[in-house]
Amino acid sequence: MTSEELPDHEAQENLVEHVIDETEVDKRLDHWLAVQFPEHSRSQWQKSITAGSVTVDGHKVKPSYKLRLGERLAGPFPKPVLAEIPPSREIDLDILYEDDLIVVLNKQANLIVHPGKANYSGTLANALVHHFEKLSGAGGAHRPGIVHRLDRDTTGVIVIAKDDQSHDFLSAQFADRTVEKEYRALVWGRLEFDCDFIETHIRAHSKNREKMVVCGPDPEARIAQTEYEVLERFKDITYVKLLPKTGRTHQLRVHMQHLGHAIVADRLYRGQSNLLLSYVIGSKEHLKEDAVLIQRQALHAYRLQIEHPGTKERMEFIAPFPADMQRTLDALEQYSRI
Repeated sequence: MTSEELPDHEAQENLVEHVIDETEVDKRLDHWLAVQFPEHSRSQWQKSITAGSVTVDGHKVKPSYKLRLGERLAGPFPKPVLAEIPPSREIDLDILYEDDLIVVLNKQANLIVHPGKANYSGTLANALVHHFEKLSGAGGAHRPGIVHRLDRDTTGVIVIAKDDQSHDFLSAQFADRTVEKEYRALVWGRLEFDCDFIETHIRAHSKNREKMVVCGPDPEARIAQTEYEVLERFKDITYVKLLPKTGRTHQLRVHMQHLGHAIVADRLYRGQSNLLLSYVIGSKEHLKEDAVLIQRQALHAYRLQIEHPGTKERMEFIAPFPADMQRTLDALEQYSRI
């Protein structure tokens, strides 16, 4: 088979299946295929989709179809080759739990989960290839073991699959929303209610493709649902528990901004990249040097509850706060209590 042709659906005896995970939701099918399998052009993949050579949950779809969590793609895809990802020895991993089927990590800040066009190395995926001999390939060659995603500067619990069967089992839980996820965040201002439920449509920003925005019903939009609970109120900042019921890109960051209470130090959605000790104290007086408490969004994936793919036991994992988040909370407790 040359790069100019793709096999017909009926002629392909061994179609390869791929389950859509949280990292791939809302991607256009033709664009996703062109990125995953660049040996064929986007126009070639469009022809293949239109001809029915690539299906979604067994159905023929349009090239512009938006991928949804848990859907199964079937088509003449090359089988993933994990060796394509160069290992990164310099990235340390904070392992919360490990067995023969899964690994649970406490992800650090400033770490992208999987390679993209601008970051082929130095990602969590690169570190996984170095640290573990066996990883699932169900997510594609550039996502070894990756079942779901955290933003670059969001810290906390992330689960990794060591084989395809475990990957599919975990992905199905995310798709069926039986996974329980709890985040902790510091947000600007004082929330009106002690707890509330947020439901909006979310889509990509029309001009800045890095951002997501709340919008009305739209063919390009998806429903996003978040529950929140206030844990503690400080003078100008609120400490909250966030419980996402859906897994949209930047969902928690967008929802809090939509309420008028953007996450502290969220450069993309607030335009402010750090929180200084002098702000918490309310003055620089008596400070020999103003300290930076945190310089990335104050968002931490605190708790994850899943069903184990082997034992089927319900398991819960809690990630301790990183130093910057704990330092910020301690300063707020000391200087900014109401």
